[in-house]
Amino acid sequence: MSEQETLLSIRNLKTYFVTDEAVLKAVDDVSFEVKKGETLGVVGESGCGKSVSCMSIVKLVQGGNVKYEGGQILFEGRDTLQMTEKELRKIRGKDISIIFQEPMTALNPLYTIGDQMKEALKNHQKISDRQARERCVEYLKKVKIPMPEEMMFRYPFSLSGGMRQRVMIAMALITSPKLIIADEPTTALDVTIQAQILDLMNALKEETGSSCIFITHDLGVISEMADRVVVMYGGKVCEVSPTDELFEHAAHPYTLGLIHSRPRADFEGDRLEVIPGNVPSLNDKPEGCPFHPRCRYAGKKCETLWTRTQKADRETGAADNK
Repeated sequence: MSEQETLLSIRNLKTYFVTDEAVLKAVDDVSFEVKKGETLGVVGESGCGKSVSCMSIVKLVQGGNVKYEGGQILFEGRDTLQMTEKELRKIRGKDISIIFQEPMTALNPLYTIGDQMKEALKNHQKISDRQARERCVEYLKKVKIPMPEEMMFRYPFSLSGGMRQRVMIAMALITSPKLIIADEPTTALDVTIQAQILDLMNALKEETGSSCIFITHDLGVISEMADRVVVMYGGKVCEVSPTDELFEHAAHPYTLGLIHSRPRADFEGDRLEVIPGNVPSLNDKPEGCPFHPRCRYAGKKCETLWTRTQKADRETGAADNK
């Protein structure tokens, strides 16, 4: 990949959940970058800190027990962790848009598709109701929704899962964002609809020039979507690599486990390989490398040391070895 300008730089991010019993380190010293125009895949099992890391970018991880313990999130040079709520509202949905995992819960069942799309647009642009309606219809056409004028008057519950997800993509793109965070947007869809949605997202991303963070546990999806990949486990980054290099020369044992356990067209055995054990609980994470209790290659040093593997381009200097 040619040298690109950095759009987003996450440096040593720590997002904790503080309870009476323990401090749960959901994101523990995470660093990575997103360059302009690229798609960065973030992969790992459920509970590895993928979504919490990315939702922390615009501080959507909220509540009395949430604590941003340290680090920086530099979006176009500005630290979003230091922004006020008013400043964050100006970039949420405008410069940074999110496609959520389950559109049925992300869309408000009490309002029509048109009302919700127009609200997303008019919150950030001075535009008449007629102009907003025309723009919404235009973007519904872009995401290949039939009869978009009629769709404006429909409610979310009357649409299929694939149609709802197309609406979410249209809402995310309608403000021409610089960064799209796609949080497992195809997980609830069947494989045929999933393929259509992925093709659509690729085409629209190329058209708009937006950057994208694509969160998933599916390495097959990552191979189609991402330019580079961040592999997360136990709230930490294990490995950062260009996508092609990751599949050919994975360096971390956890990445190898994910690759070997994925379904493949040429698979001839009786059962897929599995990674033994489970993701550790946040209140009972092991010392050293959090993956070592499940790792066939673990040695004594893995029980006390944590070393992040980085290949190809270096990320922020502070993230070299954690």
